[in-house]
Amino acid sequence: MQNQSNPVLTKPLLWLMTIATGLIVANLYYNQPLLHLIAQDFGVSELKISKIAVLTQVGYAFGLLFILPLGDMLLRKRLILFDLIFIIAAMLGMAYASSIEGLFVMSFIIGFTSVIPQLFVPMAAELATPEKRSSTIGLVMSGLLIGILLSRVISGFMGDLFGWRSMYFIGGGLMVIIWIALFFMLPEMRPTFKGSYGSLMKSVWNLAKTQPVLRLASFRGAMGFASMSAVFTTLVFHMEEAPFHASASVVGSFGLIGAVGALAAAFVGKMNAYIPRNRLITYGLGIIISSWAFLYFGGYTYGGLIIGIILIDLGLQAMHIMNQSDFFALTHLNANSRLNTVYMVSYFVGGSVGTLAAGYAWDYAQWPGVCAVGFTFCILGLTAHLLFKKDLKLETV
Repeated sequence: MQNQSNPVLTKPLLWLMTIATGLIVANLYYNQPLLHLIAQDFGVSELKISKIAVLTQVGYAFGLLFILPLGDMLLRKRLILFDLIFIIAAMLGMAYASSIEGLFVMSFIIGFTSVIPQLFVPMAAELATPEKRSSTIGLVMSGLLIGILLSRVISGFMGDLFGWRSMYFIGGGLMVIIWIALFFMLPEMRPTFKGSYGSLMKSVWNLAKTQPVLRLASFRGAMGFASMSAVFTTLVFHMEEAPFHASASVVGSFGLIGAVGALAAAFVGKMNAYIPRNRLITYGLGIIISSWAFLYFGGYTYGGLIIGIILIDLGLQAMHIMNQSDFFALTHLNANSRLNTVYMVSYFVGGSVGTLAAGYAWDYAQWPGVCAVGFTFCILGLTAHLLFKKDLKLETV
């Protein structure tokens, strides 16, 4: 039930949260097309420099675990504005880093602080009417995924033109603009949890233990994002070699290709009015699995990579929106931020594992090894979904 004391979700407010979500989440992914340039600058191996992406995702998982639950306990606008100050400082710290250790620390902090998009998602779900909840989540999540994808495009081009550090200066400037816009336009929302931080964190663990819908959604999301992370972490290494010999800007432009899938998935929330969520999730997982056939068999052609990346982004976004619709429907718990904490921590732990596994797979078996890793994650997600979906009786929702 919608909280009548909360502000109305107007179109300008929804678009503000959507745009801010895209720009803030982009901070996590600027590094991916730049890894080769950073490795050259510091004279380290590709395997070592890929840990920047791993640490960013690990930091994000920790931030989701320790910061995101506060959305139920504190005034959210105040929490968001305070957190943004640390994001700005971390972005500038990355731009000025003079050692590989400094890059590792700043990458972790950027990940740890850039959790604001996951405060916007439950906020939008809470403010939306029940019949518009899936489509509202779909719009905000489209902003998130488009931010992820376009961040790679922009950072690739900026890295080629002005060096990898330029992207972090620009990103820091964008965060200042977002802070100002949110200060004047974002309404305040009352907390829904009363108690200590310790009891808040205990309730997060309790939700993970007692909500099977949430657990299954979390596992599916983790496996899907692990698969996507595997391809985008190693794509720059794959395309710098024969037959492509591509630059960072070319690799980054694949974010535009992925945006096609993201935009198509924006309509998934509306499709839920006609197709059960459970079935849409199955379709999403199937699309991700099919993407790896194109990435493996056509991975040494531009056509194969383009089709594969469109499909993996489309499938992941479709599944992601339906996953969140599943557990945000548990409105009687009055714990949207904490539910989202469990899901998104699992999601980005999965991404971290996928990034790490892909780094080692690339080191030992190059592109075929990466494809094997990505495909395996998808199969695990689909297997769990097919085994447990009927037990949760999700077909009718």
